[in-house]
Amino acid sequence: MPLPAHAAGTFSIADRTVHRLGYGAMRITGPGIWGWPADRDEAIRVLRVAVELGVDFIDTADSYGPSISEELIFAALHPYGDVVVATKAGLLRTGPGRWYPCGRPEYLRQQCELSLRRLGVEALDLFQLHRIDPGVDRDEQFGLLAALLEEGKVRAVGLSEVSAAELAAAREVVDVATVQNHYNVVERRSDVVLDACEAAGIGFIPYFPVAAGELTGPRAAVAAVASALDATPAQVSLAWLLQRSEVVLPIPGTSSVVHLEENCAAAQLHLPADQLQVLDALAAR
Repeated sequence: MPLPAHAAGTFSIADRTVHRLGYGAMRITGPGIWGWPADRDEAIRVLRVAVELGVDFIDTADSYGPSISEELIFAALHPYGDVVVATKAGLLRTGPGRWYPCGRPEYLRQQCELSLRRLGVEALDLFQLHRIDPGVDRDEQFGLLAALLEEGKVRAVGLSEVSAAELAAAREVVDVATVQNHYNVVERRSDVVLDACEAAGIGFIPYFPVAAGELTGPRAAVAAVASALDATPAQVSLAWLLQRSEVVLPIPGTSSVVHLEENCAAAQLHLPADQLQVLDALAAR
């Protein structure tokens, strides 16, 4: 019997092929994305159930916890087999809910080495620059990514929260495999970036794919479509992303097995043309 997440189809990141509905491992940490979760065993169970449901693309970052998300992924899934683990570096943490860009090449290299150690691998499947640090020459940051790729410490590199112009500038320095931007059915400011990714065959990873729960409320604009299709608003939001482009890889995150199962079922939901038109009209493109 096909696994639920496999209905999303596949996408290749460097030499690895993954199913397009992934899992974002930010919310398995404590409040404010800081410290350990209240129930460590449950966090590990969520990760293992995700893989059982067919998820083979898991996104994390050194700053989630910090470091705790990576440690939980190692505890739950190592050795990873067919599972691709993507991580990020470039944000400093000083407390719950506090995030500060740091793109100094020596810092990014250090964080890469620490992620290699925590995840227990010789090369990171996908290493993403969490933010371009405005206080550091961006070509130095891109150059460090290129160096890590050349050295074999990472198999692919990506960027997060970038403009189309920044993506183009990075591609002058390093081969970019993915872009991770804030994007969902009502947040369309990265449409031009997604279009650039689609044209270049670059994976587009929308974070907050269901607006961190905002779209699941009773007043959500997608509620009527969800009701018509006997689905949840979260499932409709994820299905819309999967149908938006074949380069889109949504990474819904949750600390609940029930919500995880709901999210994975979205891969099996097909939105008919008339409902797609309703959803497309929710935000100006």
